[in-house]
Amino acid sequence: MVPNKRTLPKKEPAPNQKGSGPAIAHPKKPIPWKNYLVKFGFYAGVVGLWELLCLLELWPPYIFPSPVSVAQTLYRGFEDKSLLIGIGISMERLIIGYSISVVLGVALGLLLGRVRYLEQSVGSAVLGLQALPSICWLPAAILWFGLNQGAIIFVVFMGSFLSITISTEAGVKQIPPLFIKNAKILGIKGWRFYWEVILPGTLPAIVTGMKLGWSFAWRSLMAGELLYVNLGLGYLLQLGRDLNDMSLIFAVMVVIVAIGLLVDHLIFAVVERGIKRRWGLLAEEH
Repeated sequence: MVPNKRTLPKKEPAPNQKGSGPAIAHPKKPIPWKNYLVKFGFYAGVVGLWELLCLLELWPPYIFPSPVSVAQTLYRGFEDKSLLIGIGISMERLIIGYSISVVLGVALGLLLGRVRYLEQSVGSAVLGLQALPSICWLPAAILWFGLNQGAIIFVVFMGSFLSITISTEAGVKQIPPLFIKNAKILGIKGWRFYWEVILPGTLPAIVTGMKLGWSFAWRSLMAGELLYVNLGLGYLLQLGRDLNDMSLIFAVMVVIVAIGLLVDHLIFAVVERGIKRRWGLLAEEH
């Protein structure tokens, strides 16, 4: 006789909150308002420390203006539209030069990452020129393009073009060889190989290069506008120095920082989230 076997009761999966089906563990999502609260607290602390230093009178007001004085200068600048005009002219130069650098920098970076002879020849020149400050191109740009907007756009282009190229090249070299081998097995060649394999795999590095190029483009733009007197935010900085108006200098600096934060939050952050969502990395954010 076969002894009877006691069968243990099977554990049923716990129902979810709606009472049907097993419980599903959802990843804990970050609360957006907490992030904004942290940022607001940080900048409020910076302004409070700034005001405290002004109250201590460690420096005279014409050297270290108070936040109230800078806010009044900002209000007057937007009221008489001098800041709006400066922002519009500088952004036009920046967008033109930066857009050209993104297109050419990504294209050249893709080629440098795939063509060995280009990497050994043009790639070495790109690395060498990257060490050259972009403002060094201003005298040559003035001789080539004259005293006009084209000279500053060229300086902006040179400031961001090389960093985008180098970052794109590095991204191409970091693509797993297995992806490239499988693409060749599937018969993906020519422009489809770059569009469907190389470019998607290089996107994170391209976005990083674009962010670096954006910051370098701003530095090149301000340096060019400071040395070559013309309308723009750099001109307002120069005007503040000539008039010994430190409030105006601080106000323009605040505007530049605000534009940088807006572009990063509205453009680069959105692109990065899209890439993370495409690669399934959004759940890892905290």
